[in-house]
Amino acid sequence: MNTDELDRALRATLEDGRLSRTERQALGEVLKQGPLDANRLSQLRARAFGLAAERLTEPAALQTLGWLEELTKLLVHVDSRPAVPASRAYFSPGEACLSAILGLLARAQAAADICVFTITDDRITDALLSAHRRRVALRVITDNDKQFDHGSDIERLRRSGVAVCVDDTEHHMHHKFALFDGATLLNGSYNWTRSAAAHNEENLIVTDEPALVATFSRQFESLWVGLTR
Repeated sequence: MNTDELDRALRATLEDGRLSRTERQALGEVLKQGPLDANRLSQLRARAFGLAAERLTEPAALQTLGWLEELTKLLVHVDSRPAVPASRAYFSPGEACLSAILGLLARAQAAADICVFTITDDRITDALLSAHRRRVALRVITDNDKQFDHGSDIERLRRSGVAVCVDDTEHHMHHKFALFDGATLLNGSYNWTRSAAAHNEENLIVTDEPALVATFSRQFESLWVGLTR
C-alpha cells in the first residue's frame, strides 16, 4: 500500500466531515491492498487522529469527530477480519442458519442490504429492527407475492422506517442473499422463515471473499435502482 495514496484517501474522506457508504467502500478497497499488520494499523490510526486534530480548531469540529468515529469502526473491522475464517457453510433444519443471520445483523456497524424472497421469522425481523435503531442503514428487497402473506414482516419493517423495495413484476424476485458493511456476503437457499429453521433442508454460505462480495453488491444495486425508478 502506498503511504501517499492512503494519506490522500484519508484526506478526501475527511473533506466533508463525514464517512459516507461510498467512501467506506472505496477506503476499504485501498486498505485491502495491505499488508496491514498490527504496527501498520497503529500507524494508520495515529495518522487519522493527526488529520482530525488539524481541523479541531475549525467550525467543523463536531463533524470531524463523527468522521473519526466511523473511520475507527472501519479499522477495527479490518484489524479483526484475518482472525475470522474466509468462508463458512451452515445447514438447516436446526438453528445454525438462523444464528448466522442474527450474528451478522448484530455485528453490522454501518449498512446491511437484504435481498430475500420472504421474511416471516420474527426473530430475524427483531434483529433487523434492532440494527435499524442502532442507525445501521438497512435496505430490503423482497417479492410482492409474499409481502402480504400471513406472518409476513415486510409491512412491519416499512412502518418502522426501514427502506423496503418490492418487486411487483409478474415474475419472482427469488434471491436469498444479504451484504453486511460492504464486506461480508450471506447467500444460499435459506428463506428467512421459521419453517426453514425448523423443518426445511436449507443452506447458507457466509464469506468475505472480495470478488463475490463485489459481484453481489453490484447485483443488489442493479435491482434496487431498477425497482425504485
